[in-house]
Amino acid sequence: MNRYEALRRDVPEWFRDDPEGVRILTDPALIRDARRQVTTAGQSGRGGLFGALWARLRAVLRPVPAGVVSAGRYLWYLRDPVRFPDGRLGLYDRILPPPGSSPGVVVLPLLGPDRRVVLIEHHRHATRSRHWEVVRGFGDPGATPTENVTRELREEIAATPTEVIPLGELHPDTGLLGHKVSLYAAHVDGIGAVERGEAIHRAVTVTPAEAEEMVADGRITDGFTVAVLYRARLAGLFGTPAPGDGT
Repeated sequence: MNRYEALRRDVPEWFRDDPEGVRILTDPALIRDARRQVTTAGQSGRGGLFGALWARLRAVLRPVPAGVVSAGRYLWYLRDPVRFPDGRLGLYDRILPPPGSSPGVVVLPLLGPDRRVVLIEHHRHATRSRHWEVVRGFGDPGATPTENVTRELREEIAATPTEVIPLGELHPDTGLLGHKVSLYAAHVDGIGAVERGEAIHRAVTVTPAEAEEMVADGRITDGFTVAVLYRARLAGLFGTPAPGDGT
């Protein structure tokens, strides 16, 4: 837990508490209880009386670990000891970007004066499937949003933006991820070779209406892509003004 305690000191915003929410435990005795309860619950119902005794022994000797489970270049995995609003103690997993990183970017490339949408066919390891997506990536520490947008466009579709349009922020999964990403549209004059080293197979261009049809019929299921298309629609980039803009 030493690394975890250092995080509590150095990145206090990761540990903000809501009096009516899930509270992060700091008392060592309560933390031990939370770990033991989770360990025992995970072993319950296995092996009858012997299994129950083993579960209790393991809860004391080898409780489920808490704190920093792993820390990589792009993702940190924390398992927090917590008290739930109903009083139960337990452990709660979450994944965050490394301390000091800049938000990731999701970029909707719009090609030429008719603003055709550029989509890439990307094989994703997590699903073991190909997905139609827009350009996206992690933010580099210390980089500006425009620098991150420019880098991702260059790396994934060999394009350079002529205009970058902010479309707001998105929390992709508030149940597990502490990440916040920034959404953008970017006008580009052309696209080049895709980055095959990242398992991008090809890039295609479609009209905004065709892109939205791909969402409607299930060909586009990537949440970032659905979100940035919707934000572009609300911003009037597809010919429909945002609500309340007076036009």
